[in-house]
Amino acid sequence: MMLPYPTATTRNEKNQMIEEIRKRLLFKYRDEILAIGAYGSIGQGMDGPYSDIELHAVMKDGVSIESHEFIYDKFKIEISMIQKSEIIKQAKEVDDSWAIKAGVFTNILAVYDPEHLFEEVRNLPLQISDKAVKDTMREFMIWEPYETMAKIRNNFKINNLSYIPMGAKDLVWQTLKLIGLANKQSYSTRARAYEESLVMESKPTGYENLVIKVMEGKLDDSKLIYELCEKLWVGLNEWYSDLEIEYISKQLPV
Repeated sequence: MMLPYPTATTRNEKNQMIEEIRKRLLFKYRDEILAIGAYGSIGQGMDGPYSDIELHAVMKDGVSIESHEFIYDKFKIEISMIQKSEIIKQAKEVDDSWAIKAGVFTNILAVYDPEHLFEEVRNLPLQISDKAVKDTMREFMIWEPYETMAKIRNNFKINNLSYIPMGAKDLVWQTLKLIGLANKQSYSTRARAYEESLVMESKPTGYENLVIKVMEGKLDDSKLIYELCEKLWVGLNEWYSDLEIEYISKQLPV
């Protein structure tokens, strides 16, 4: 038995719902609202029949209105009610998920934007500095990939091979985020991130072989996958050296 929801909708149906929301927001908050725009797959023109509707509603500074995430009729809808200073701040931020999140700001389809606010917002994620990128990559390497590789080795050592595919997926996803950061390129969607990472210019050796296994779901040979994790780990560290990112402390910081 297949449930009738999530429900497939056409682009026209989504646009009609967006227009209805736009009218309601402007009727209720006309004096406070600065811009309304769709992001996510709709913002990029890549939505499918089961895609949800994601909207930014930018308010004047000092106006605090609750955001909404709900299911109504055929639609899953998210409306981010955000103040102007906050969306600008978020668009400038650099963290380990920058390559996944930047598209929220760089790909916005304006449905109401009399002051061209979204033109300013779109450019902000692309202005990140080399220093911010390297600092983030250094911190993230310590927080995630280093720990993940330790877990992979621990479980391989005790012959808990069922963990190795999971660890490999984690290591690949963490490396994918680093690749986006290093290249200052965001991914269009999470669903396309693997394939998009493969065509980016700067990436560690060993990544391609392991990510292809993950993409194909061919993770049954735990010993082979473990070997590929080790090769990627070597490649990651060589890549960091080439990028002049030092993450190992030479003295105790305390």
